[in-house]
Amino acid sequence: MVTFCVRRQLLLRKERTVWLELLHCRGCTNAGAAFDETDHMGTVMKLCSDRHYIAHDHHTPKRIRRGISCVYGPLGMELRKNILDQWWSSMVTTRPQVFGINTLHGFRGGSVALERTLKLIDTEALHQALRQGEMTGKSKGDALQKLLQGSVSMRTSLLQGALEQYIASLELVNRKLPFGLAETGLCYQLPEDQPGELDCPSEVMQASLVWFCSPRTSSQWLDYWARQRLQWWRKFALGPSSFSCSDVTVGEEGENVKRGIKVLYQFPWGSEALETLWNLGNTELLQIHMGSQAKLQCRDGKRSVVPHVISVSGNIDRGVQAYLHNSLQEVKKVDNRQRQHMRKVLKLHPSLTPVKVAVNMGKGATSDLRQVCESLLQELLDGGISSWPGHLESTSPSSEQLKYDEMGVLFTVVISDSTLESGLVQLRSRDTTIKETMHISEVKNFLAKYIAAAENV
Repeated sequence: MVTFCVRRQLLLRKERTVWLELLHCRGCTNAGAAFDETDHMGTVMKLCSDRHYIAHDHHTPKRIRRGISCVYGPLGMELRKNILDQWWSSMVTTRPQVFGINTLHGFRGGSVALERTLKLIDTEALHQALRQGEMTGKSKGDALQKLLQGSVSMRTSLLQGALEQYIASLELVNRKLPFGLAETGLCYQLPEDQPGELDCPSEVMQASLVWFCSPRTSSQWLDYWARQRLQWWRKFALGPSSFSCSDVTVGEEGENVKRGIKVLYQFPWGSEALETLWNLGNTELLQIHMGSQAKLQCRDGKRSVVPHVISVSGNIDRGVQAYLHNSLQEVKKVDNRQRQHMRKVLKLHPSLTPVKVAVNMGKGATSDLRQVCESLLQELLDGGISSWPGHLESTSPSSEQLKYDEMGVLFTVVISDSTLESGLVQLRSRDTTIKETMHISEVKNFLAKYIAAAENV
């Protein structure tokens, strides 16, 4: 299959690719040493590469030139999953008026959004249309146009799927406003750098809430959701002040848009939108359901109205980038020989950090200590606490600890000879570097309570 883009009335908003271009510069050139370790951004990018947040392969330079989303390593994938889980919990699980849905990646027919449309076309059907020897140029153009019209469009946002499911969802709420439909999933976008040429679509993980409300309260609901979303992004941030909101002028994303708000993060190259909220009115809803107002009406008190639509759309991939940049802390440290070192710590929020605890092995009988480590590791994993098998590594304890700090590991548990004798282990905190001693039987409960407390702050 081959993907084509068809330009309609408005090009997709340009996605900055500076982060990705810098992040993958080691994959694009041989200038690995070009990272400036004194520069915070360079340190973030090197750490992401070295600590399994971003994966590299031979396609990386091509992806970067085309602006395609980065390829995640194991820790990056887990970080994105944790952000999605927290988003879902905040927007769906704890809200009785919001329902989760799942829509297809492709659809037939037109899109409600005025944007470039991605089409999925069978290459064999395309070859047949082009091989018609007796066809004139106009006839071939008509054949291609017919082929495009009958092909599947790939979604560039999650809005249309929610609007299509609106009528079917009315029974869930007894036709009473307000309520919302939420979804997370991959969407396909194109960079604007070369809008006149065919290009490869990038995959973007989006999180979407489509909120249906009374026309008389739609403006208040937009403000409410903007406050909620900014508060949510700041909740998990080491530096909350880097997150902000900005109003969007009327008509920036299309002539039917009434008002918009963007949740922004301040990157070194400028502010980027993590989430965009729009008061769309009811134009798109009427358009997709062919103007059948009777079927669309809901109860607003004693009145029947066609609801207005508030669209909340988040770019989770950009959220991953924002939290990685925001969470890195560099601390000067002086060793025993009075030499200064820069300690790099990825202080991701306890709810987001991919690895909560590393199980390490101190000095002692290797086989016995390894057995205890494996037993504790399995107990933690069975309890839903993501853990790292540090006892399988052969580097020195000090080197391992530096690595764990850069990975964002919350705690390190060290099993030693004293554990075999008394059951006591040493527990080191990433954020305070304080080492505590506790019984091995208490480790699981301590970590579970710590993580739960962090989520409820």
